[in-house]
Amino acid sequence: MDPLLKQQIECPHCGHHYTAEIDSTGGDEDYYEDCPACCCSIHITVGHSSADGTTTVAVDGDDEQLF
Repeated sequence: MDPLLKQQIECPHCGHHYTAEIDSTGGDEDYYEDCPACCCSIHITVGHSSADGTTTVAVDGDDEQLF
């Protein structure tokens, strides 16, 4: 099994679609990646479930505030 998953990502700023490589072997991840089209930061959160072996990917803009 390839440890890198290819995931289609849509930039929350400009709507550009690109393929990101997500590491499926590690634990949960929380990082920023720049959009290749508009260069704005994209917040990517990766979660792994050991119970059923699934990987979830959440994408949002870096300017969103949580209260």
